[in-house]
Amino acid sequence: MPITRLHWAILALCTLGLFTDIAEVALSNALAAIFLAPPHSLPRGSLSLLLTSVFAGGAVGAPVFGLLGDRFGRRRALQASLGLMAIGSIAAAMSSGLTSLTIARAVSGFAIGGFPPLVATYLAEVMPPRRRGAMLMTCAGIGFLGGSAVISLIQVLSPAAPLGIEPWRWALIVGAVLSALAAALFAFVSESPRWLASTGRAREADRACREFEQAARMRPAAAPAGPFPEPPHSGQADARPPLARRSATRRTALFVALYALAPWATLGFPLLSAVVLLEKGYRIDQSLLFAALSMLGPPLGTLLAALVIDRLERRACLAALAGTMAILGTVFAASDAFLTLVLVGIAFNTAAASYGAILSIYATEVLPTRLRASVLTWAWAAGRVASALAPFVLLPALASYGPHGMFTVLTAVLLASGALLLGGPRGLSGQPIAHTLSA
Repeated sequence: MPITRLHWAILALCTLGLFTDIAEVALSNALAAIFLAPPHSLPRGSLSLLLTSVFAGGAVGAPVFGLLGDRFGRRRALQASLGLMAIGSIAAAMSSGLTSLTIARAVSGFAIGGFPPLVATYLAEVMPPRRRGAMLMTCAGIGFLGGSAVISLIQVLSPAAPLGIEPWRWALIVGAVLSALAAALFAFVSESPRWLASTGRAREADRACREFEQAARMRPAAAPAGPFPEPPHSGQADARPPLARRSATRRTALFVALYALAPWATLGFPLLSAVVLLEKGYRIDQSLLFAALSMLGPPLGTLLAALVIDRLERRACLAALAGTMAILGTVFAASDAFLTLVLVGIAFNTAAASYGAILSIYATEVLPTRLRASVLTWAWAAGRVASALAPFVLLPALASYGPHGMFTVLTAVLLASGALLLGGPRGLSGQPIAHTLSA
């Protein structure tokens, strides 16, 4: 099937939700600067709790929304995530103190954690195989712009504070409106036919397929003769939980491990590279300039990768990116020239963003339909936990052994990721995604 207007509508809607999701996460960076400075001047311990609340909520919320996605459908789970995100954002915007703000941000984090893996699951199941990778990468590339957009919005509103409302509260209000809008619009797109079929709802799956055919102005295929298959009864062998199968357990462990390892490089470098520049003797303004310039790579690089991703084997591509990041990290640690550091930083962040997006594509392709959302969200939760732990290891390594010590840790993590990838299943570029473990 070609890409239809229904596919484009789904992509636009998922991108809007992901844009809002990433903006909510990036807002934490702005809140850190706002509440450290006068007139707030919060203690660092209280600020750390506020910032951690989003990641802690995400680690808990991701598996919950994964279970909802496998039990009640991808579309309903996405709507629930966006709806809760809107509630958390409005509550944070209306908060009157640090405690209420921290609780509201934890609620937002609970919703934020589930949305990206659910979006990857949904898009993988409804997009045509030959364009699946490109569509997921496009969604991720535009979604990355949410971080820059929310920071820019706060900067634009800072001098004026319209209606006497602080700019960071306006950012939360805008985010809540966009989340609520996306949640409402999801009611008008099709559920995943693959998920419907996997739960035995064959008539609804057939109806969903016909919606895509009509959007493509194709002649609908004839309905299958005879009765539609019924879902298996609980007493049948096919109804056993997929996670009970040995191959499912191995595949689950693989992706939990890959997602737990990924943030040490993909998040650790962006968070601490500016600190490395201070260790190398550069001024704070130069470090901030470096941080701003190095973040130009991910959106552009991800969108460019979308042009070729469906011609590449996923596992080999991920292993190559892991090796590239290891080399770039070594070069960054050894370099002192500012221009070289900026160029290497842009290249590393571009490779890191592409790695994260392709890892999601790879996982959605080889995981079976009945546990795709659950496993992917559990793996995503492991990544959130690793994101919170990485600075506690990398900062002491930087302080004790310098840049070379920190990047030695990153290199070891990337080599471990490469080894796991080489032992994993092949990706399914241009092929239908796995429906069962035998696929």
